[in-house]
Amino acid sequence: MNATTQADVLELAPVERTAQPMTTRQAAVPAMASDSSALTQAIITAAHDPSVQIEKMERLLAMHERIAARDAEQQFNIAMAAAQSSMGRVSADAVNPQTRSQYATYAQLDRHLRPIYTTHGFALSFDEGSGAPENYVRVLCYVSHTAGHTRTYRCDIPADGKGAKGGDVMTKTHAVGSGKSYGKRYLLKDIFNVAVGEDDDDGNGAGANDTRAAEAQAKFDALMERIPKTTTDEAAAALWREGSGALADFKRRDLYDAFKDAVIKHRKGLKS
Repeated sequence: MNATTQADVLELAPVERTAQPMTTRQAAVPAMASDSSALTQAIITAAHDPSVQIEKMERLLAMHERIAARDAEQQFNIAMAAAQSSMGRVSADAVNPQTRSQYATYAQLDRHLRPIYTTHGFALSFDEGSGAPENYVRVLCYVSHTAGHTRTYRCDIPADGKGAKGGDVMTKTHAVGSGKSYGKRYLLKDIFNVAVGEDDDDGNGAGANDTRAAEAQAKFDALMERIPKTTTDEAAAALWREGSGALADFKRRDLYDAFKDAVIKHRKGLKS
């Protein structure tokens, strides 16, 4: 794999960086263009010269690839600095009831950050990577720039579905989904070094150790058990009113929708 396609894989750990003066960054762009243009012209000239050996052409092309990759990475870094300088603190829009801490949801972060980072030529895509520790999910974020450089960020999030006392508080599917959701949120925040509200200490939820998550799952399971016991449409409608309100309080859309679909199906069966 050559330098133009190989992505940097970074661990999200604190890294000290030395700020570069704006005048130097601005001067770097024409310098990069000059180097690349001069080498491109040399390759074109060599290609029209029948006496130039194949080995020399290959060396010139390899050098061009290295310079192009270097230029793309430098433009990536310049754009990242410019994007971060345009980003301010994002207000929290959710509360973790266990830690009583406020945090910004992925939707809140996306709403504030996407217009800025896309303006500076960045695009983000997420994926699940291999190599995560047992009972963890590895979330990847590919940050690509229009100059051609892509950098990969990753974080490993617990996804065992276990509670603080070791009991199962959610299914494996829910645990993986929760872990990926937390991973995306923290990657988005950390990639652009965004501060959230006063603090952000909601990471315990990713490991399914959140008591609130266990309570929501228990409530959902109890409601699902009661559905087949309703023998009239009126009783099923009353259960829906009770359960929908309770699940809405937990802000768990997945459980709310699953309960709704089950009640609708049961009521159709009663009417038929």
